[in-house]
Amino acid sequence: MAEARIKRLEDFSTLVSLSKRRGFVFQSSEIYGGLGSCWDFGPLGSLMKANVKRAWWNAMTRRSDICGIDAAILMHPTVWKASGHVDGFSDPLVDCKDCKTRFRSDNTESYLHEKKCCNCGSKNLSEPRQFNLMFKTHMGPVEDTGAVVYLRPETAQGIFVNFGNCQASTRYKIPFGIAQIGKSFRNEITPGNFIFRTREFEQMEMQFFVKPGSDDQWFETWKDTRMNFYGKFGLRLENLRFHPHGAGELAHYAKAAVDVQYKFPIGWSELEGIHNRSNFDLSQHMKFSGKNLEYFDEVAKEKFIPFVIETAVGCDRLFLAFMADAYREEITVDDKGQEDTRVVMGLHPSIAPIKVAILPLSKKDELTSIAEKLRDDLSEDFDILYDESASIGKRYRRQDEIGTPFCLTVDFDTLNDQAVTIRHRDTMKQERVPIKGLAGYVTSALKNF
Repeated sequence: MAEARIKRLEDFSTLVSLSKRRGFVFQSSEIYGGLGSCWDFGPLGSLMKANVKRAWWNAMTRRSDICGIDAAILMHPTVWKASGHVDGFSDPLVDCKDCKTRFRSDNTESYLHEKKCCNCGSKNLSEPRQFNLMFKTHMGPVEDTGAVVYLRPETAQGIFVNFGNCQASTRYKIPFGIAQIGKSFRNEITPGNFIFRTREFEQMEMQFFVKPGSDDQWFETWKDTRMNFYGKFGLRLENLRFHPHGAGELAHYAKAAVDVQYKFPIGWSELEGIHNRSNFDLSQHMKFSGKNLEYFDEVAKEKFIPFVIETAVGCDRLFLAFMADAYREEITVDDKGQEDTRVVMGLHPSIAPIKVAILPLSKKDELTSIAEKLRDDLSEDFDILYDESASIGKRYRRQDEIGTPFCLTVDFDTLNDQAVTIRHRDTMKQERVPIKGLAGYVTSALKNF
């Protein structure tokens, strides 16, 4: 076979189409015309998203110095006063009086330099107005101002207000961290680019509490740790880089910050933020709550308000990066000049939604009965897909497109040798493996993929 020419992902529209066709991601409320910037994760997408979260969660909480929590989405409204979100979490908006488009004025080139609509070019614009990005709702049966609460715009504050509870219950000594995965909500003005920026999303955040003076060292340590995580799970390092925040980019609470950027089809964009948040958050919650959140170092016999090194990544955005990085088209030309394209989602096996596809060569009972038993046995340990429709070649291609590492074919030789053919996704190599001990083979093959 001729060596394949590799074509990588060029735009998100390819992923949008594949995601709907194969069951990764659907437009939310699609039968009603959809809801802007809201997406549903389908049968394969929900499996893959769970794998993404599991990979992150294990990387954090299987350490001896990090615990996990799951804080409520609704919090006391004063939390958001203390954090600065009520007063400062906003975007400057401009309305075009002609085409009625609303857009952000702080990052729109055409507005900043020429003060014209970025949609229709009109100069008939309103003055910039501040727009708070938090979703408001009401707690209780009466909608009055006393019952206003917010859907959280970040999960970090749930960690900060539970700092004392976690430290007391785990008896962890500083330095230690608290990790959390949870939903957040932002009324984004310019969402888009598939699931890159959405109004409802899932965050994976860890706040690492350290002694003042050691924060610079821990900041560098977590930069290295997080970059290594992405390499471990298969993101190509040439598509990753650090982007340090300059003085004008730093958040008001930050001593230092860096983005881990990924080279999406839309260009280099933030994947994860790593921040030295100083002691701002605990200090603010001490001030607004009146509760003492100082830490007492028993060895040094001193009290201090811990500094915080934060790592924060959007699960949905990381999901998108894994798909974008894994997608490839392998184009070959045969001796007659006929071109063939194999679409492969080269996902790391820990991230892939399906680990093994079981494919009986025929629908005859003597093969399907063996295949179905294998499906039932292996599904106790792995995510399995059973497929008996269409030719074996087409079924292989379907599995390539969703990233399944191994296809297991039950054929007529199985009746005699009690073995199956296993096909490897990336190399298309096939080998004969005995049914006895098959689970152990798959476990080892996935580990050494």
